[in-house]
Amino acid sequence: MGPTLRRPRRRRWASLLGVTAVAVTAGGALACPAGAAGKNVDFATHCIPPAIAGLPPIDGTTTANVSVDNTSPKVGDTVKVTYTVVAPAAGNPTELDLPADIMTPTGKVTLGGTQTGDVTVAGPKKNAPVKGKAPFPSFSMTGSFKVTKAGAITLSPGDYNIHTSYIMELDTPCTVTSPPAPVSETVTATDGSTPGNQRALTLGSASGNQGDSVTVNGNGFTAGATVTLAGRSGDKQTGDTATVTADAQGAFSGSLVVTDKTTSGIVAYEGASWDPDNGAGPAAYVVNGTTPPTPGGSQKLTTIVKAGALSMSQAGDAVALKAVHFGKGGPSTGALNRVTVKDFRGGPAGWSLTGKVTDFTGSGAHLTDPGAKIDAGKLSWTPACATKAGSPSTCKAGSAGTVGTSGATLASTPDGTLTGGEFTVDAGLSLDVPAFTPPGTYSGVLTLTLS
Repeated sequence: MGPTLRRPRRRRWASLLGVTAVAVTAGGALACPAGAAGKNVDFATHCIPPAIAGLPPIDGTTTANVSVDNTSPKVGDTVKVTYTVVAPAAGNPTELDLPADIMTPTGKVTLGGTQTGDVTVAGPKKNAPVKGKAPFPSFSMTGSFKVTKAGAITLSPGDYNIHTSYIMELDTPCTVTSPPAPVSETVTATDGSTPGNQRALTLGSASGNQGDSVTVNGNGFTAGATVTLAGRSGDKQTGDTATVTADAQGAFSGSLVVTDKTTSGIVAYEGASWDPDNGAGPAAYVVNGTTPPTPGGSQKLTTIVKAGALSMSQAGDAVALKAVHFGKGGPSTGALNRVTVKDFRGGPAGWSLTGKVTDFTGSGAHLTDPGAKIDAGKLSWTPACATKAGSPSTCKAGSAGTVGTSGATLASTPDGTLTGGEFTVDAGLSLDVPAFTPPGTYSGVLTLTLS
């Protein structure tokens, strides 16, 4: 298809979806907000734009700053953390102007030194309008953590996600290429006069869609205690709750399904109801897709497409190759049992199906040499691969040739903006049997690996 046909299609996509796509920009760093502590640090960032935007994964540099409300806390104190992305590694790739207040950022701050872990942070859905091809503006996210150990605790900016709510709900996750990022702030904690509440929790993610589960990890709780995990909306508890049991060290790991769209944080506590003295949190959390319907009688419709897994199945687990004669030898041929690959992950990664084979060892009443074998390097294959209609990816068969113990590629699909689909993989097999191989039955194991 020539350029004159592609260009209008791009305009149509841009008019509908380009407003929520992002791309790496070469724009300079913005000034850090007034009054922020810590120092600006730069780190390499890998961003994956929404698949529907038609952009490949992109790499850039993020400038960020981490500040705290107390640089000299005591053990048991709660420290408020502000993660400011001064210059995101992303911008508006289209000519269209983006409206205000469509962007909700979430992220993590990495703790190091005497206390380790991640602090989830979230920002409000508030941004200035963004001109076409312009860098995204600076944004800030807040969260908190409880000090559990005395000493120097370092804070580094971590992964962040830009969620946009305009026509569609889309995400652009940006990860630190070589974690951890440089240290932006350090707090020095001292032992308090009283032990205080040592309970603390961390979340596996700072955001999710309605109905998603979030991993909640805790420590410092009473050994063997029943701990309630709950969503919070401001100063009220939502209906989303779950219970876990702390282990002998007072730690736990559980999950909470969040269905209340007003949830802004998650807590964990012992006892019948939330009590800051017997609990931890709230840890910042944002439920995506909560944009109210636009005015004028329109209705916003929302659905969720959940990612699946990469899997394979095969039609059988045994192949009988054609017999050859002693003194003649030659190719002992057959066909690999058909393999079906299903890639329902919905991400940018392709897959590779490889195989390797062991030596063929002999057995049978007529085999006079119990150590007789046929070398694995004698097995070769001729791969073939077919793609089911409608699949985003196209399967490519591996090269014909030797399999051997080192292995060879049977089939693969490339990385792309959006990958996936269903595929069938076959191969003709041929074992080159030496002419005077002792009579008997020879068996080898062909192992296939999907990655």
